[in-house]
Amino acid sequence: MEAGAAAGPAGGSPHRIVVVGGGAAGLELATRLGDRYRDGRRATVTLVEKARTHLWKPLLHAVAAGSMDRAQHELNYLAQAHWHHFTYRFGEMVGLDRAAKEIELGAMLDEEGREITPASRLGYDTLIMAVGSVTNDFGTPGAARHAIPLETPEQASRFNRRLVNACLRANAQEEPVRPGQLHIAIIGAGATGTELAAELHRTVRAVVAYGLDRIKPEQDIRIVLVEAAPRILPALPERISEATTRLLEQMGVEVKTGTRVAEVRADGVVFADGSLLPAELTVWSAGVKGPDFLKEIGGLETNRINQIVVQPTLQSTRDPSVFAIGDCAACPRGEGAWVPPRAQAAHQQAAHLFTQIETIIAGGTPAPFVYRDFGSLVSLGKYSTVGSLMGFLVGKSMFIEGYFARLMYRSLYKMHQTALHGSAPTLWRTLAGLVSQRAEPGVKLH
Repeated sequence: MEAGAAAGPAGGSPHRIVVVGGGAAGLELATRLGDRYRDGRRATVTLVEKARTHLWKPLLHAVAAGSMDRAQHELNYLAQAHWHHFTYRFGEMVGLDRAAKEIELGAMLDEEGREITPASRLGYDTLIMAVGSVTNDFGTPGAARHAIPLETPEQASRFNRRLVNACLRANAQEEPVRPGQLHIAIIGAGATGTELAAELHRTVRAVVAYGLDRIKPEQDIRIVLVEAAPRILPALPERISEATTRLLEQMGVEVKTGTRVAEVRADGVVFADGSLLPAELTVWSAGVKGPDFLKEIGGLETNRINQIVVQPTLQSTRDPSVFAIGDCAACPRGEGAWVPPRAQAAHQQAAHLFTQIETIIAGGTPAPFVYRDFGSLVSLGKYSTVGSLMGFLVGKSMFIEGYFARLMYRSLYKMHQTALHGSAPTLWRTLAGLVSQRAEPGVKLH
């Protein structure tokens, strides 16, 4: 056991650490803290999360495309809490009482409207907000109703079901496939949208190959990636954008850049110039924001996209006992720049808070967080992976592509699994996954 973990602060009650949000950052932090303070005398750790299971968010595009079975990669929060000595509180945060140092949780209902857990309040000494982000549709007419976001595993599974159903419907109908019936529009060419386009190009054809012989993929299936910026992957280096564009176009994915969406309809997408792109399915992956409940919650400072504004120490600007990490935090990076809402930033912030928690418990000021950009990787499924490594191996930015890039991409997920389970369990999970894949279809068919 680590030093300082045996007795409570100043011989009093244990320090109450509450982490809200079980995404990559929140769950990794709760797991490591739970292991450190496992006996509960120095501190107690509680994770508040409205979902029952965790899935690494960068995998959602693969679930949506049907190239991954989410059940094999989901982690049950209750089991993780039991294994790693923290408390899992099933609930959704709806308010914050900073004067009483309590968070407010809403009642949780099941699918039939019956109450599972009542509304309640939970006290804290240190509160860490790690609720991630949601899709920002910028108020585009029809987007909330007709476009599917990819924020949760449920939404990704919903898209996959609609995709398979659309193929079955088209194959069963008496008339030929009508124009636009098997067209897919993806709004937003960031990493999620771009990776989804590549995965879909393969998986839709794989679904059709399972006996849907009335569908002609090259003629009937059309995938269009739409981006308002002048190029796809606008937040990443231009070389990555150019290489990815070439690969997508070689596959047959249409790329529309410099194109603004004015409206999303049931039958397609209307652009700012009035033209209509017919589409059976529309995915919205353009932009993120903090969940709406965060806006000025408890009097905390938030920005225009609902992120909690924090100091370099990750403490909120108006309350040193409230921290924010990951996509829900607006963290300064120096010279007017901000830490980007990326998985590597969330992982680094969780690791930083873990090292600073003893200082926090003792009432001291934690050290400032320093973000290190290790580069960017974009997976195009089985076709390729492209990216850049910053300051890695050669001391400067290095462009990578192909097998080595794919290996690096997969290693990011293995690092996340290792943080949650340890090295040996991660190795066994990987080997078991390789064996099970041999007996399953290449895509999810239900």
